[in-house]
Amino acid sequence: MAVAIALIVIQPISNSLGLNISEDAFRLILLMLIVVMVALLSERVERVRSLRKLNEELSEQAEKLADANDELEAFAYSVSHDLRVPLRAIDGFSRIMVEDYEDELDDEGIRLLNIIRDNTKKMGQLIDDILLLSRAGRQDMNSTKVDMKSMAQSVYNDFSNQTEHRNINLTIEELPVTYGDRALLYQVYTNLIGNAIKFTSNKDPAEIIVGYEDKKGEYVFFVSDNGAGFNMKYINKLFGLFQRLHSPEEFEGTGVGLTIVQRIVKRHDGKVWGEGEVDNGATIYFSLPKAKPKK
Repeated sequence: MAVAIALIVIQPISNSLGLNISEDAFRLILLMLIVVMVALLSERVERVRSLRKLNEELSEQAEKLADANDELEAFAYSVSHDLRVPLRAIDGFSRIMVEDYEDELDDEGIRLLNIIRDNTKKMGQLIDDILLLSRAGRQDMNSTKVDMKSMAQSVYNDFSNQTEHRNINLTIEELPVTYGDRALLYQVYTNLIGNAIKFTSNKDPAEIIVGYEDKKGEYVFFVSDNGAGFNMKYINKLFGLFQRLHSPEEFEGTGVGLTIVQRIVKRHDGKVWGEGEVDNGATIYFSLPKAKPKK
């Protein structure tokens, strides 16, 4: 039927143009066009089918990855929580040995017991950080208005036992009120300001600035210092879990703090990045949307 209609419409036009094409030739040309169109349509249908299948596979993989992350976080929480009891026992009994049996131990014995206690303290800090990391991913978000300047000042005051005998010039700019989970953002500032205090321990005076930049659709907050800094060559390791850019002998730490910061900021639909120079300080930035998060 379609061929007949095409012949009725096209053949008179071709004749008027002086193209004497026979009916059989028209049928052959139309048949070839139909074959090409069917082939193109079949290819399009196959592409749509392949894309649909690929999307389904990606969706399945995303679900499996989410389940694996949930299981990993639950495992980390469970293991970390269960490790606390034996760790307390080790620290407690080694402390008793040092305090009650000091006269019966030589200097080497006391030194070894103190090493045990120091390492249990470090292990305890690592467990605490792993628990914080797990909670940062699992904790329900409660988004409210947050006074970022007041929060930054409160966090700095929490470190008074580490700052009271130091010469630190702290500048907290007029930070805006924004939206976010108050407890989680408090942890972000705790980690960033704590790092600034730690990595300026060899500076006199230490300079720490807590500020922000007003960007389109977001606020970019930062904590800057004039401390040890880091080599930008290793920037890809900065937010990696258990990655350290300084040796434990230089600065204490577990290598989890900035990973926690990154996880929290991502949950707020923001980004984290950093800049630094060896012996010339570092600046860690994090962005937060101006609009209230949907989740």
